[in-house]
Amino acid sequence: MLIARHNAILEIARQTGRVTVEDLAKRFDVSPQTIRKDLNELCERRLLARTHGGALLSSGIENVGYEARRIISSTEKADIGASVADLIPDNASLFINIGTTTEAAAQALLQHRGLMVITNNINVAALMRGYSQIEVVVAGGVLRHADGGIVGEAAVDFMRQFKVDFAIIGASAIDLDGSLLDYDYREVRVTQTIMENARHVILAADSTKFERTAPVRVGQISQVNTFVTDQCPSTKIRQIVRDAGVTLVETGSPSPQPA
Repeated sequence: MLIARHNAILEIARQTGRVTVEDLAKRFDVSPQTIRKDLNELCERRLLARTHGGALLSSGIENVGYEARRIISSTEKADIGASVADLIPDNASLFINIGTTTEAAAQALLQHRGLMVITNNINVAALMRGYSQIEVVVAGGVLRHADGGIVGEAAVDFMRQFKVDFAIIGASAIDLDGSLLDYDYREVRVTQTIMENARHVILAADSTKFERTAPVRVGQISQVNTFVTDQCPSTKIRQIVRDAGVTLVETGSPSPQPA
């Protein structure tokens, strides 16, 4: 049986996507050791997944809710978005796919001029709608109510019509072998098409993506041109991107350097 505090911790995790030992200890007025024991028990039941300093909702086969994902690492995502926007010149054409980090990049692009943005992300389209200097082209297809993503074969066929300068893509998880992973095979097909039809692919993903897993393979990190993250804790991933000639930008570093 789960104790009342366990249920409360799970509810907080459902709302925010992530919990920390420090915050929970203060909230429940108990010791950090007690919270660590709680989290370990919840992780043993596969209700949460342990991370450094806290835990995430267990990923498995279903993604965390979109609003909760917006909250997770929101500061890091804003910094990643700003760094991605710095890579995009005015008067460029680009794809932006579904995701909270790609949405942060779209926010950072709002002052650019002469952009043509093709997206399957309703949130990005709504964000950019009021900016006349940006032409927004929205894919057709099935609207996924959970996050505003447009998916399916119609979206794939739509994206194939274009050949753009840049693609800004996200990933739900990054495996230590360099696999980029997602939860919905329909979204994966769209993302693969986006990658195939862009001259320069930018992966925008925060470091929590190394702590998660998902069942559908999008591709390999070696297939992107630039990887922008807050930090890359994996030496294996660093080696993969170095060997593949991928530029690694870490916004958490004093001066981001190529891998």
